[in-house]
Amino acid sequence: MANESMVNSLRIRVWDAPTRIFHWSLALAFSVAMLTSESERWRDLHVTAGYTLAGLLAFRLLWGAVGSRYARFSEFWPRPQAIIDYVKSILAGKPQHFVGHNPLGAIAIFLLLGLGALTALSGWLLYREFGGHRLGEALEEMHEAFAYGMLTVVAIHLCGVAVGSVLHRENLIAAMLTGYKERKGADNESVAGRG
Repeated sequence: MANESMVNSLRIRVWDAPTRIFHWSLALAFSVAMLTSESERWRDLHVTAGYTLAGLLAFRLLWGAVGSRYARFSEFWPRPQAIIDYVKSILAGKPQHFVGHNPLGAIAIFLLLGLGALTALSGWLLYREFGGHRLGEALEEMHEAFAYGMLTVVAIHLCGVAVGSVLHRENLIAAMLTGYKERKGADNESVAGRG
């Protein structure tokens, strides 16, 4: 029986080390930036976290072009029909499985990258006192709006990870730690789908 269970199990390498390191480093940098955002005393740490976040985003844009299969943007570009089909499959109770990012996860990734870049850019302009006091106030409001927009997407992303883990019967957090997803039984046939 144990051998049959092993035969019906398929371990798939999905997330390479650079993608995983980026993911957790971005989460840490963003958390530090958010936690230090309201304190003048921690301003240097806030700015350092912002620069770190910007550097990580620059790396991810490069890795999205030249990285491993599931890290490349071309692998999970969110096409409108794929998004519609995925949502329909969820509502029908038979969610499509994607080895990499599903279409809704892909939207979250691109929103996080875009909002992260806008947050970092507006923070840098604010830190450099670009445009003086008058423009500085507008930049500060934009910086906060982008950061809280990113925080909102992070919250939605975390909910999506929890729901996806349940729907697909796989531990997505463990997959982002180890790099592997494990599929069992008949689900093995569905891993061929593009993610």
